[in-house]
Amino acid sequence: MSPDATPSAALVSPDWELDFYSRPVQDSEGRKRWELLICSTPSSDQQSGFRHVKPCPADSVNSIWLEAALAEALTAAEAAGFGRPRRIRSWRGSMRTMVQRSAQALGLELVPSRRCFALSDWLRQREEEVYPGEEGYLAGPLAPPPEPVRPAPLPLPEAARGQRWQWVRLPLELLRDAADWEVDFPALLPVPSGLESGLSVPGIQILDPGRALAIAGWLSGLEPLRLVIDDDQLVLEAGLEDRWRLSGLSPEEAGAARAALEQSRAEVAGLQFIAVQSRADSERMAGFWMLQDRPDL
Repeated sequence: MSPDATPSAALVSPDWELDFYSRPVQDSEGRKRWELLICSTPSSDQQSGFRHVKPCPADSVNSIWLEAALAEALTAAEAAGFGRPRRIRSWRGSMRTMVQRSAQALGLELVPSRRCFALSDWLRQREEEVYPGEEGYLAGPLAPPPEPVRPAPLPLPEAARGQRWQWVRLPLELLRDAADWEVDFPALLPVPSGLESGLSVPGIQILDPGRALAIAGWLSGLEPLRLVIDDDQLVLEAGLEDRWRLSGLSPEEAGAARAALEQSRAEVAGLQFIAVQSRADSERMAGFWMLQDRPDL
């Protein structure tokens, strides 16, 4: 267990984010070192959570090693005051089968998802500050990963559509208190520190008086990642590579939306959101997802 693990007074069960992959460090035989990284998904108040690091020899990269390493992580988490995670998220499609086999052997649910924001930040920090100081570090630019093939967006199923939707903006400072809101299906992110006060975050509000809760439950299973404008269409990117068409837009609407999302990337770290409510003036939300548009996911 790494020193980043923070004990808690009572067992809590945050979701886990997992990456099992090679790193830019060679062993004595010239093979890339593999490493298992696990961190808990943080709450919106940015409290410290569980972190676990375990190097893996290049000749031990298999589901048997990973299952044992996961079992070790569960024990370490319990010792630090954390319960078993409800879900494990992992974004590398190439490792999906191995991770899923190992997780299932321990009774853990794997969710293929790019909603691994905390893990991505941690991995970037290690690439900048940890690996360069290790023996065998591969200095210099690495070959970039191949550009993913972007599938054509599919129509959002009727079960997830509300009676209507609208563009809205929320003050950035208001989102810092989102953990205190009444939300049936919350999926929050810590608001990055250092952002200017007075800024706002763009998003959409899906409204349906009779089916808001059902719509929120359906959307929750999609693992929403970010909103994008694609050929004058509003598209929700989700899961590993899913793309859902929410609505067609006029050229003027598409231009304004594209500008708002670009402004979000420049000013508020790409933060976005989706809110599902029965009425626009309702204090309770059926679902609220904080999203983030970032190039590494």
